[in-house]
Amino acid sequence: MSAFMVMQVKDALNLFETALTLNPTSVEAQAALYNKACCHAYRGEGKKAADCLRIALREHNLKFGTILNDPDLASFRALPEFKELQEEARLGGEDIGYGFRRDLKLISEVQAPFRGVRRFFYVAFSAAAGISTFFTVPRLFRAIQGGEGAPDVWETAGNVAVNVGGLVVLIALFLWDNKKEEEQLAQITRDETLSRLPLRLSTDRVVELVQLRDTVRPVIIAGNKETVSLAMKKAEKFRTELLSRGVLLVPVIWSEGKAPPVEKKGFGAPTKALSALPSIGEDFDERAQSVAAKARLKAEARFKAEVVSPAEWERWIKDQQISEGVTPGEDVYIILRLDGRVRRSGKGMPDWQQILQELPPLDTLLSKLEK
Repeated sequence: MSAFMVMQVKDALNLFETALTLNPTSVEAQAALYNKACCHAYRGEGKKAADCLRIALREHNLKFGTILNDPDLASFRALPEFKELQEEARLGGEDIGYGFRRDLKLISEVQAPFRGVRRFFYVAFSAAAGISTFFTVPRLFRAIQGGEGAPDVWETAGNVAVNVGGLVVLIALFLWDNKKEEEQLAQITRDETLSRLPLRLSTDRVVELVQLRDTVRPVIIAGNKETVSLAMKKAEKFRTELLSRGVLLVPVIWSEGKAPPVEKKGFGAPTKALSALPSIGEDFDERAQSVAAKARLKAEARFKAEVVSPAEWERWIKDQQISEGVTPGEDVYIILRLDGRVRRSGKGMPDWQQILQELPPLDTLLSKLEK
């Protein structure tokens, strides 16, 4: 670790490479590969970082959530190599393992609990239709040939048509359900990525978006500097009403994250950000969910927050635009629910009066049901 502290990244890489040649245990190999990836990320070597993480995921049971959480990999998460790695993890496979996809499918099953039941009936009825078709097609041939004892042509043809039609419909429904599941898994992946994006609050404290759940409704405003500034200025006219609804403005200026500067004072995230970010320890969930922590966050989250890693935010917004059929880079706004999921989005800048009509105050029953 001393190599990290004095910023001797090259020496640290050599140490981790040496460790991998000393017949390490799986846990030790995972740690060495992961820290190698952090070194490569610091140096902007996205492909090498992704290769290390891919091996750790496949062979040493690294959890993908660790990659999403670690501030030392913030610069890597803004690179296209991370998107490729995340997509591989979402799809699963021998090259990267099935751990992340398995976790996503568990969440998907909670959100769509009857998908498995539907698929069972699709398969069962398809099998029944297939078996029936297997027996009715020869009968149709005999009916067409005619002769004594031959079945009625029209009746048999009708039975075949019903069986074949049912088989086609059931297979189409099964494939449609699979497609919807993949779309849902992709959305869950985006939601998970969104929840880990960092913000700087008005008190200069850095938090992840997940820590603000049940506390605020972030409204992400993305566009060029002039457009976003105008939208923020208009929002000031409705400041009191928006605050009563828990609105937290998150401006994102296009291209601000194209070339994120490398912080030279420490490894990975800036020192100030690291001290403000929560530790991902065993007590993290307990602290994040505590009443006291939420009360402090609510007091600190006042109307506007600053994005900490613009490149990560910009990449997520553009991925969301692609998923909704919007040209990446257009001016958009995205309203989040209290539970952190996307409520709705739109092109251009938000109509604050419409948003006031749409969002209930925080102390109403509708807001409590949204949590």
